Amino acid sequence: MNMVLWPVVTLGGLAIFFGLVLAFASKKFAVEVDPRVTDIRNVLPGANCGGCGYAGCDALADAIVKGDAAITACPVGGSELAAKIAALMGVEADSMEKHVARVICCGDKNNAKEKYEYFGIEDCKAAEMLAGGSKSCRFGCTGLGTCVKACPFDAIHVVNGVAVVDEEKCTACKKCIAVCPKNIIELVPVSKEVRVLCKNTEKGKAVMESCKVGCIACQKCVKACKFDAIVFENNLAKIDYSKCVNCMMCAEACPTKTIYANFKNRKKAAIIDDKCIGCTICKKHCNFEAIEGELKGKHKILEDKCVGCSQCVAKCPKKAIEMK
Repeated sequence: MNMVLWPVVTLGGLAIFFGLVLAFASKKFAVEVDPRVTDIRNVLPGANCGGCGYAGCDALADAIVKGDAAITACPVGGSELAAKIAALMGVEADSMEKHVARVICCGDKNNAKEKYEYFGIEDCKAAEMLAGGSKSCRFGCTGLGTCVKACPFDAIHVVNGVAVVDEEKCTACKKCIAVCPKNIIELVPVSKEVRVLCKNTEKGKAVMESCKVGCIACQKCVKACKFDAIVFENNLAKIDYSKCVNCMMCAEACPTKTIYANFKNRKKAAIIDDKCIGCTICKKHCNFEAIEGELKGKHKILEDKCVGCSQCVAKCPKKAIEMK
């Protein structure tokens, strides 16, 4: 009996002893966790997509509390999430516009010429190893869906040989950007309806030989833009979105339709008569002569000239103009 009892007593005693030691050690060497880390982690989406640049939502929450990351660091949650985190941190959140990925290419099978017919691994990187892919334009979308496989939100699909982003599903996690061998996917503000869909830096003749809708560096868009929002670098038009007002005049002027604009969403300014005091400030700031009216008289929008730039709305001191 003693041969059984003593081992049990000994092991039980050791278990109690080590339990007490561990309990003491856990209190003595405990690392205090800021409760804000847990609170912020609870409001984060939990996608662990890595779009913020950190390993996951836990790491981001810790970085925000330590001051190593901004409260707007999560691209998935947008401004609503930033406001929640700001409240937890006791600071004010700046408005953060949602960004989405956009593929800077419109050279689909109807527009871009093929150098050869590709048979191989359905992977853009693999195809790139064969003379830069099958398309004549070495800057164009390879169209084999490497970005599609990388997207955890089913927000990108290949349509007629070109990757297209579903902006409703896109969370700006940047995973598609990271895997694209052509570097033709960029993050842009979702509100910007205008985009240059070409990355080809060759001269006009060479561009037209490989793609019908490539930028030929004619610079007609530069002349059409009254807000200096179009710049040219290496024979290629580029939009400065900090200046772009969605007037879409560059898209109207582009002869190859390389510049895309969603004209269906183009709005017109409308004056609210009972608020207008006839100060003429809107008229002075309209670059398209789309407002008429005299001092102290009711003003009128000329719809055939209005391009929806909304500059009059921003300048009106009485908030008497709205976009419809």
